[in-house]
Amino acid sequence: MAHQRGIPGAHPSTAVLTRGFDPRLSVGSARPAVFRSSTYVFATPEAAERAFNLVSGREQAEPGEVPDLIYSRFNHPNAEILEDQIVPIEEGSEWAMAFNSGMAAIMTSLLAVLQPGDSMVYTVPLYGGTQNLIHELIEKLGIVCRPVVAGHSAQLEEAINTTPNLKVVLIESPANPTMVMTDIKRACLTAAHLNPKPCVMVDNTFLGPAFQHPMTLGADLVIYSATKYLGGFSDLLAGVVLGSDPELNKRIRSRRGLFGNILQPDECWILDGRLPTVSLRMNRQSKNAQRVAESLVNRPEIRKVYYPTLFDDPEQIRIRLSQCDYPGAMIAIELHGGKPAAFEFIRHLRLAHNAVSLGGMETLVCHPGSTTHSGCSLEERRIAGITDGLVRISIGVEDWRDLLGDFENALEQSAKLVGSVAR
Repeated sequence: MAHQRGIPGAHPSTAVLTRGFDPRLSVGSARPAVFRSSTYVFATPEAAERAFNLVSGREQAEPGEVPDLIYSRFNHPNAEILEDQIVPIEEGSEWAMAFNSGMAAIMTSLLAVLQPGDSMVYTVPLYGGTQNLIHELIEKLGIVCRPVVAGHSAQLEEAINTTPNLKVVLIESPANPTMVMTDIKRACLTAAHLNPKPCVMVDNTFLGPAFQHPMTLGADLVIYSATKYLGGFSDLLAGVVLGSDPELNKRIRSRRGLFGNILQPDECWILDGRLPTVSLRMNRQSKNAQRVAESLVNRPEIRKVYYPTLFDDPEQIRIRLSQCDYPGAMIAIELHGGKPAAFEFIRHLRLAHNAVSLGGMETLVCHPGSTTHSGCSLEERRIAGITDGLVRISIGVEDWRDLLGDFENALEQSAKLVGSVAR
């Protein structure tokens, strides 16, 4: 179904609507239909043999050859269309793969590269689910995993240079939930000097393809929880991996077929329809977040506001200006009064919702220490800067003045209640 490659040289906003889909193959439908088939008919026995040889990696596709579909665990028309159409919005990518969750995308990518006896360097904090994956699976496979605090460029460089059998460098920037940025380009340049070169993977979920472009900075793989900004409506689970190296493409695609964690046709169809509006939505959310964050910065109830335009560390400012187009829609605030103040703040919100996802059209607020990062040890949370008073906010597309009013009211109510308890 993904035979039509679109107009050569088209801009991303055009290519995302035209690439990878030929209406003639969908009974003239102007937009892709949903294909729920689980298995596909071959024209000849030779075609079936060729398809299995290609999907297994025993043979290589010829230039311009489109392999026949076999079975939806390996691929299906809606996945082909989505994967072709998402490539233009990730600058520097040549291929994409869709998964049934962001965690599936991360796990499959890691297990396609790492083997027992290998090592991985990763920045902290990471999304709590990723941290748990490292401890509960990756390390138990006999893989050495070495954490480095986000934003410490010299320590990350040293870890890359001195870790034996290093196969993966995993970076999440900005860090979840503290917003600390890691110098992606410096890490990639350091990795490039090693032989064999480790695979640099960047979880770009927080800033997305609209505001940060890791592959142009030297990253080998860019990973998304597409549940978040790419999906945008908090109504589906999905993950995406993008890259340019054909060998990585083959290895990850093989693992996905083995694990059976490809994104299903309906979700592919929904997600594909959301792609043309990613930049539109994220620009509105980023503008809202900047206005809210900069309005909250002097509130007496708040110890600190974590937001890229409010960085005070010169190195963090340099990194932001060098690798980010816009500051994004994620804010973290640390409240005086610790966990009681954070809980009362969340309890008194009327517009923002208390939920653990992010990137949706609606504003979501959570307490990472007791939710998304509750599986991390106290020491891990301390090192990462995830305090009891830290609250993470994902700004939506509502009017920013309404959001600010909601936050200010909740802050005032929290201060009254926590203050009265303290007395």
